[in-house]
Amino acid sequence: MTVTARLPALGRRGARRTAGRRRILARVITVFLGALVVVAVFAPWIAPYPADTQNLLLSFKPPGTAGHLLGTDQLGQDILSQMIYGTRLTLLVGVAATALAGVLGLAIGLIAGYFGGIRDQLLMRLADMQLAFPSILLAMVLVAVIGPSVLFLVIVLGLTGWVPYARVVRAEVLTLRQKEFVTAARGIGVSDLTIIRRHMLPNVMAPLATIATLQVASMIIVAASLSYLGLGVPPSDPSWGAMIQAGQLYLRTAWWVGVFPGLALVLTTLAINLAGDMLRDIADPKAYLR
Repeated sequence: MTVTARLPALGRRGARRTAGRRRILARVITVFLGALVVVAVFAPWIAPYPADTQNLLLSFKPPGTAGHLLGTDQLGQDILSQMIYGTRLTLLVGVAATALAGVLGLAIGLIAGYFGGIRDQLLMRLADMQLAFPSILLAMVLVAVIGPSVLFLVIVLGLTGWVPYARVVRAEVLTLRQKEFVTAARGIGVSDLTIIRRHMLPNVMAPLATIATLQVASMIIVAASLSYLGLGVPPSDPSWGAMIQAGQLYLRTAWWVGVFPGLALVLTTLAINLAGDMLRDIADPKAYLR
């Protein structure tokens, strides 16, 4: 067999190995994220102790202590239980804020792209203003004024995260409204609302799903950052950001207090980002080949 004949075979084998590794990675990510959802939903039944259980006599017990797999913190609270309840809060804030931002951005993008004119200009200038002002700084100011609250945190993150959706939807709609099927629908008297619902929405959902998956990770990081600063959820609610903030004071004497929730935050955001990359490749296979 000549060298030139062997090259395509080697390329096919390499492609199969790459595809096999990607399938394995996809399964690992799916299992990990599925486990997070299960932990979040069934936290009261999975956690070894209630979220508010404290015992100062058990402060700073190291990992592996009987009854405390990941150790305890400065208040004698079980780290594993706090992380389990923190998983529920983390996913709730990330998913709810992303959903709110997605709905708001979808509506604004559809209006701006389909109707154009002064509405498009006003909405896009509003988006430019939003981008010019750091979202986390705006969230810090609003949360500091109103006070820590899970509901308000979701609303603030949703109101500061709509711009990517609006821009992508607007760009898609600007292209779609020039298509023949949209022109034909207008010609036979189909209403704008029906055209948007039947022809625009189905064509913009795929890129929105990819953005939403990636933004969940961003929302989780912002929420953890605000909790780290004491501006996120109420102190009585376990959160990974607050656990990391409390643990930084004891990194030399009780490293597990801050390291384990930090690892949970890193692994969760990494898994969500990888899932978003895979969704992007599925939605646009050519992007993976470029």
